[in-house]
Amino acid sequence: MGPLLADWLVRAYETGVIAVLRGIQGDKIAAVASAIRDGGIRCVEITLDSPTAIEDIRQLSRDVEGIVVGVGTVLDASSARQAILAGAKFIVTPTVELDVVRMARRYGAGVIMGAMTPTEALRAWEGGCDLVKVFPANILGPRFVKALRGPLAQISLAPTGGISCENAGEFIRAGAQIVCVGGWLTDSKAIMEGRFEVLCDRAREITAAVREARGRTR
Repeated sequence: MGPLLADWLVRAYETGVIAVLRGIQGDKIAAVASAIRDGGIRCVEITLDSPTAIEDIRQLSRDVEGIVVGVGTVLDASSARQAILAGAKFIVTPTVELDVVRMARRYGAGVIMGAMTPTEALRAWEGGCDLVKVFPANILGPRFVKALRGPLAQISLAPTGGISCENAGEFIRAGAQIVCVGGWLTDSKAIMEGRFEVLCDRAREITAAVREARGRTR
C-alpha cells in the first residue's frame, strides 16, 4: 500500500468501523445502509452468502450516496471479480486467499483478509492485503489482538465477529485499527418493523465508543 490511501480505506480509518450487512432483504437494504450512514459509518460490507448480494452491491453503489460498498465472505477470485464489477470497492475474505488479492489489485479494489493465527496473519499481510481480519474475534478476544501486535506490530488489524458497542473499545485499545460489526448493529427485529432509527442510533454509539478508545490510546 502506497503513501496515498484508497478512498474506502480512508473512510474506514476515519470512523474505525465497517458495517457488515448479512441476510438483509433486498427491499430493505438501501434503508438499512442509509440509516447506518446517517449514524456515522461510511463503509458497508455486503456478504456474498446472500442470494441477492450482487444486486444489493449494485443498488447501494448506485443509489445510496456517502457510503463505500464492499463485499464479504469471498472465497475465490471469480467471485471477487463479479462483485467488483457490480461496484464493490473492497473485498473481505474469511480465510487466506491470495488469488483474491491478485484479482482485487487487477481491478483497483482493496482487500481485508481473514486470519486466525499469527502465521496466517503474516501470510495475508505479506500477500498484499490492506487489513488483516482477526476472525472469529468473539473467540479470540482483545487479549489475542494485543498479543498479536507484539511481534507483528506492522500489521493493521480489523477484528470481526461478535463486535458490539460494549467490546469495540477493548479491541481498539488492544491495538486494532478498525472493527467490523454485524449482528449487533443490524438489529433484525428493528429492520423487520421498519425502525431504522435504531440502526442509526447504534451506529452513533459504536463510532463514539471507537473515538473514545482511540483517545485513550494516544
